Amino acid sequence: MTTPPYRIEPLCLPDTLDSADAGAFLEFGELSDAMVLQTWGSLDRATPAEARLRYWRDTEYQRTRLFYVRVDGRMVARAWIRLELQENLRRALGHVQVLPDFAGRGIGRSLLQHAESLALADGRTVLQSFTEHPADYDPDGPGMLRPLTGTGAVPADQRGVRFAQRAGYRLEQVERFSSLDVRAAAGALDGLEREARAKASGYELLFWADRCPDEHVGQLARLMSRMSTDAPTGGLSSEAETWDAARVRHVEDTWRRAGNDALVVAARHPDSGELAAYTVLELPRSKPWLAEQDDTLVAAAHRGHRLGMLVKIANLRRLHAQYPAVQRVNTYNAAENGHMLAINVALGFRPAGYDGEWQRTAPAAGGPDSAAGN
Repeated sequence: MTTPPYRIEPLCLPDTLDSADAGAFLEFGELSDAMVLQTWGSLDRATPAEARLRYWRDTEYQRTRLFYVRVDGRMVARAWIRLELQENLRRALGHVQVLPDFAGRGIGRSLLQHAESLALADGRTVLQSFTEHPADYDPDGPGMLRPLTGTGAVPADQRGVRFAQRAGYRLEQVERFSSLDVRAAAGALDGLEREARAKASGYELLFWADRCPDEHVGQLARLMSRMSTDAPTGGLSSEAETWDAARVRHVEDTWRRAGNDALVVAARHPDSGELAAYTVLELPRSKPWLAEQDDTLVAAAHRGHRLGMLVKIANLRRLHAQYPAVQRVNTYNAAENGHMLAINVALGFRPAGYDGEWQRTAPAAGGPDSAAGN
């Protein structure tokens, strides 16, 4: 059966949200929010409009292209493809979503072929995507699909999973989406902190907001570079990232321009003066009820001192004191990252859902088309 032709339109980013040409961008955002609400029942995982406008702009580190399809004048489907420009030059990450009422018409497939053809033309033959799954199933029950890591699972009969498999993608990792009730968890922090401090004797905690002090930014860059190698990636293709002070400042500036506050706690080794660990909480100003747990990393030479627990507790206490309106903290961990998950579970994080991470290696440009998404 021939795929019906659909007009695929590129999304052009306006200068500001109130620009005269911002209409399509705002409609694209409304479509994105509707899909998040449909899947998750809340807008916790929806990116605010000002943050989308910032994150989707091209930088020296990545390039993003966005597309949409209208049916009878209504925007009903969207897609994006992201290309990294410093590392992972063979890799592209893409995602496609179609409103359920318009599924099964070939719209998603048309969008995927279009986005992936751009990636292949750029020499990106490692194609990655993801599917989203609220925690309304038993990952240890029947009818589950597991990655080769053997940890985590997604329901094999869900539409996005079937689509990815038909397109030749393989489930390489499952990521757990977890949420913390800040007030309910507060009572458990004292005991956990005592245990952590007993193991971390001598380490000094450093605190800053939004911007790392100049004297620490080089060491923070070295820690941030380790996130690309130390965090489990399952069977996904991923290269080590190179970070310097300029890249740290770029991330900090992006947070600020996207409308986020950032709280950072680091642990410093007393003898060497090295930064041994750090953790970051991001707070979108447009969502005063929510915080996002971003990176947490402990340098290999300093593990075994409960520093991950210590810096996280310190930041949660700071969050409670400075942002009392925050009700939830959300975070993501690879399902096989048992150590970090154990810390989060002890703090009170509970499963809220799972993301399936998919990959296939495609022929270079000119070969058969293939793609994955949901």
